[in-house]
Amino acid sequence: MRRRVVISSTIGNALEWFDFTVFGLFAGVIAKHFFPSNDPSNSLLLTFATFGIAFAARPLGGLVFGIYADKYGRKRALIVMIMMMAVGTGMIGVLPTYAAIGIAAPICVLIARLIQGFSAGGEFGSASAMLIEFAPPGRRGFYGSWQMVSQMLAFAMGASFAYVLSSRLSPEAFDSWGWRVPFILGVLIGPIGFYLRRAIDETPEFKALMASRTVVENSPLRDVIRQYPRELVTAFCIIAVGTAINYVAGVYITTYAVTELKLNLADAQFGLIVFSALNTVVVVLSGALSDKIGRRNVLLPATIAYCIMFYLMLSRLIADPTIQNLYYVQACALLLGVLAGPAPAAMTEIFPVRLRSTGVSLVYNLAVMLFGGLAPFINTWLVSTTGNKLAPVYYIFFAAAVGIVGFLLYREPPPAGLAAADDRSMEAIAPGQ
Repeated sequence: MRRRVVISSTIGNALEWFDFTVFGLFAGVIAKHFFPSNDPSNSLLLTFATFGIAFAARPLGGLVFGIYADKYGRKRALIVMIMMMAVGTGMIGVLPTYAAIGIAAPICVLIARLIQGFSAGGEFGSASAMLIEFAPPGRRGFYGSWQMVSQMLAFAMGASFAYVLSSRLSPEAFDSWGWRVPFILGVLIGPIGFYLRRAIDETPEFKALMASRTVVENSPLRDVIRQYPRELVTAFCIIAVGTAINYVAGVYITTYAVTELKLNLADAQFGLIVFSALNTVVVVLSGALSDKIGRRNVLLPATIAYCIMFYLMLSRLIADPTIQNLYYVQACALLLGVLAGPAPAAMTEIFPVRLRSTGVSLVYNLAVMLFGGLAPFINTWLVSTTGNKLAPVYYIFFAAAVGIVGFLLYREPPPAGLAAADDRSMEAIAPGQ
């Protein structure tokens, strides 16, 4: 069952995140069809604003699904979420453009993105809880890292579609129908995800919790805010730096390279494919390493190293805008893989079982909304307003400072078996709780 949970969670999460992120990878053509403007920069800003607005729905979706998962189980929540994501993605794939239906086109895109955001809001907390609650003692970093493998796979799949379609189709074919292909195929995540998630059991820890309590608690949100404020702040800061790097490296830099540096789109997407695929290995190794030496000892050095390398490589790219130098910038994302591996376990194991999905979903989605969803928009605006093509570096530096606060607040479980984390996670099922 552990093997089945890892496989189904990774594939299901990858399909869900593929649907959510592919919008950003096709931002340029979506801007032209749904947000036409005489100024291409304004058109792109409107598209990235719509990309970011979906993240406003994520905290609400995270709360709804997080509370639901803490009351009724991780499995049931995950099944509902993946069906919703299929609906939102399919809408974008079949919508008429602005030229056909006018202002209704961008409004419908906005509605579809809100549906996607609401669905994605609960995914991380519930899926991470599912993985670490099936993990054997001392292996939570390794098991939790598969959550990030799924996200790296999603970026690799999205970039692969973008690369093949933009490089193999004529510009006219890509512009008229090619860009719709990944959105229409994304509808398939509904039945596939339903099958995968229905085939797994509820987690042992949640089953034990349900067996120990006579009534379903009605206030997980109130309880997690009152009882675990330090843990909420810690988790928020950790995800802030990771998500800022993720959306700058995985979504913004590709568009930045094309619009600001006039590089070839297909070449930029190819680099994203390669380094996203490599990161599926890096995150597993770093998650396993954190089981041996502790979460903070992996998270902190990776963050500092990324800031240094991103500054050096982006400066080099701006001075000499070539595809090779772009690949050096994209290669910095391997340090994101080191940071991302331990993150799911680090953020999830600090909450008890009865509040785990609610706590993680709440802070994860607030951090992603503020530091991830708005990252492409903010960086596009910064570069456009200041004229400084190095502006994304300062955005990363700010996010890294927030992350370091979280690393300092983090209460490190003992590396040997993470016994303390196991004790805290089981406190809710002790007698009298």
